[in-house]
Amino acid sequence: MPLTIYSLHAWEILDSRGRPTLAVEATLSDGASATAQVPSGASTGTHEAVELRDGDPKRYGGKGTLRAAGHVNTEIARVAAGRNADDQAALDAELIALDGTADKSRLGANALLGVSCAVARAVSHSRRQPLYQTLSLGSPRLPVPMINILSGGLHAGANIEFQDFLIIPHGFDSFAEALEATVKIHGAAGSLIRRAGHVLNGVADEGGWGPLLSSNQAALALLTDAIVESGFQPGAQVSIAIDVAASHFYEDGRYRLTSEGRSLTSEEMVDLLARWTREFPVVSIEDGLFEDDWDGWRVLTEKLADKTQIVGDDFFTTNESRLRRGIEAGCANTVLVKMNQIGTLSETFGVCRLAKENGYAAVVSARSGETEDSFLADLATATGAGQIKIGSITRSERLAKYNRLLELESRHGLAWQGRDFSTGILGRRRG
Repeated sequence: MPLTIYSLHAWEILDSRGRPTLAVEATLSDGASATAQVPSGASTGTHEAVELRDGDPKRYGGKGTLRAAGHVNTEIARVAAGRNADDQAALDAELIALDGTADKSRLGANALLGVSCAVARAVSHSRRQPLYQTLSLGSPRLPVPMINILSGGLHAGANIEFQDFLIIPHGFDSFAEALEATVKIHGAAGSLIRRAGHVLNGVADEGGWGPLLSSNQAALALLTDAIVESGFQPGAQVSIAIDVAASHFYEDGRYRLTSEGRSLTSEEMVDLLARWTREFPVVSIEDGLFEDDWDGWRVLTEKLADKTQIVGDDFFTTNESRLRRGIEAGCANTVLVKMNQIGTLSETFGVCRLAKENGYAAVVSARSGETEDSFLADLATATGAGQIKIGSITRSERLAKYNRLLELESRHGLAWQGRDFSTGILGRRRG
């Protein structure tokens, strides 16, 4: 007898920012059941699938998710009942057709993703296998983490414009060692902030430090100093990634760095980022330009892609059509993969496959509004993407994923990919 979906049930929960999101439980015909929790973004691109909200100002300022939960409990549950749970692609196609809109705005991408992930996890329970094996695209491997240490932009009260300054701890023999190094660097950064007398603007959405700095470049200098103070070699063991999130300070054709009292053209932004890759151990730049500045992205890629990861987040929004256009136009060389930007697991896998087929790297990513669900760790491992971006090493919604990766390394003996990263993008830099 085929394994089928018996029932679905969704309810409203709170994410790491205290805003509503969804949890969905799927129960299968053999009694296996599992729950998945849906993340939510703050720094969202205009081309993302729609996260359905209630719009009732009397509840959570209009951000409630009772409508999305209701769609799961009624229309989606009726259609899904009796469907083959082992055929993820067919289930997701059914969900997409049921919604019937290009941006999943009728039922909500949050509703569809909750169902897609809950059923996949229930299948893994039914098979009595780790989730990454159920999701596997054929070459599972532990990803290299891209870890938030300092934040600005929408994640930290816009103290500076650039959104996140992260480390990539790649020059280590295991994931566990890389995480240990990260904890040391995070602590050193905090000490440097306090010794320099910087005011802390609270903890950022993803758990990083949010200091009031004089400029965006000051964050790079501070982070490089923290790596050195921790006893590690910048570039050789620990490199830097920047999430610029440029769309959020782009206005009237210019990039406005209000904290620095200046605005830049697209060409000047590219020159600034290029200079930083020479002066600091920066190997990855995410959303360095406005999400629809296609000409600028082409120039940025031409200048830096031979030695730097040029990552599209708001630029690609985990959307095969936008990624395909970027590939054809010669824009970027890496795609950030966020499940809730597109709405189903199958579409997420499709983006990963398209990237790999065209020589693009992929970074599986969490959102600023996360939950304690560790699903993302298994997803990143299953896709073989090689990289994951979760947030900082504080706050339980982030640690749930890191701790799951530690478990996968210890219990299942999965290989660590840090050295591959070192000989990949970093090898090109040295060349």
